[in-house]
Amino acid sequence: MYKYHCLNPVSDVGLEKFTEEYVPVSTPEKADAVLVRSAAMHEMKFPPELKAIARAGAGVNNIPLDRCAEEGIVVFNTPGANANGVKELVIAGMLLASRDIIGGINWVQENEEDGNIAKDAEKAKKAFAGCELEGKKLGVIGLGAIGVLVANAATNLGMDVYGYDPYVSIDSAWRLSRSIHHAKTVYELYEDCDYITIHVPAVESTKGMIDKDAVSLMKKGVVVLNFARDILVDEEAMVDALVSGHVKHYVSDFPTPVTAGVKGAIVIPHLGASTEESEDNCARMAVKELRNYLENGNIKNSVNYPDCDMGMKGDNTRILLLHRNVPNMIGQFTKILANDNMNIADLTNKSKGKYAYTMIDVDSPVSDHVAEELSGVREVLRIRIIK
Repeated sequence: MYKYHCLNPVSDVGLEKFTEEYVPVSTPEKADAVLVRSAAMHEMKFPPELKAIARAGAGVNNIPLDRCAEEGIVVFNTPGANANGVKELVIAGMLLASRDIIGGINWVQENEEDGNIAKDAEKAKKAFAGCELEGKKLGVIGLGAIGVLVANAATNLGMDVYGYDPYVSIDSAWRLSRSIHHAKTVYELYEDCDYITIHVPAVESTKGMIDKDAVSLMKKGVVVLNFARDILVDEEAMVDALVSGHVKHYVSDFPTPVTAGVKGAIVIPHLGASTEESEDNCARMAVKELRNYLENGNIKNSVNYPDCDMGMKGDNTRILLLHRNVPNMIGQFTKILANDNMNIADLTNKSKGKYAYTMIDVDSPVSDHVAEELSGVREVLRIRIIK
């Protein structure tokens, strides 16, 4: 039996994908796996039984990834599961920035008791006039799951779309519309585009990437959209650009004290993935990842360990070793097995940064003595054996 705990409410549509071999527990102390959305985990002490954490969403800044890796806990996220929900809100953000829809709605509410509101609206609406998206240039920074959907949707709206991503995957490239222009540098987007939307992960190289210098290269009246992470934008510089009129609108899905209430800033209360469909999709993917890891040892969509897959576990015993990425680890593992006359039926090893993962199928049971020897190899962080 496997035990799981939900730190946040998780869609029942996903939890129903657990079989009767899985039982929920009320606290994480005895759990084999934890599902989480936004709960902060940095101060949590992890029990030795905990093998995996699945974030029902893409961002994992609420999880101590390095500490988890050092304790042999695999952390998963669910990339792409909420992509459509975010894409639709990005399109809505562009519409809100191009047409003063919010101002118009507010005017109607303020004049709700006006008996001649229909007639007066015809005079007042000039103050809320805007422009159309068709024919405008959109720059998409980052062509991952969300960026590709935004780029394709904008193309269908008649926009002239430019995409920039030096690390675009083959899968994303296949899904991109042929009409999208591929920019060689991000500066091409800054200089030419009427709208610029950011869809990159928050890593050291991207934090604050939209800074004073980047904004200064953008054309006057540009609209900047940020539905990825607030820290990608230097918000002080953005507010200065809004006040000066260089940036027409900054559309953000991340309320902060810096941007809330600033004229020209359209700030949404983090609604990107807040749809029933997105929450269901994320929960389904998170449960699928946990089951595949716990039952078969396979890793897919981990953020702290490499993806590694040996298919469904058959009749063989499967040895799983989470370890640091240093030379001669496989040699030490195979030597221990050979000394016990154990035959290796299959083996694979993958690495990711400082950490690596080795999966070994053997055609005989693994004795406690062999398990202890493998666990005792220097740089091994955790060993699991699936019988």
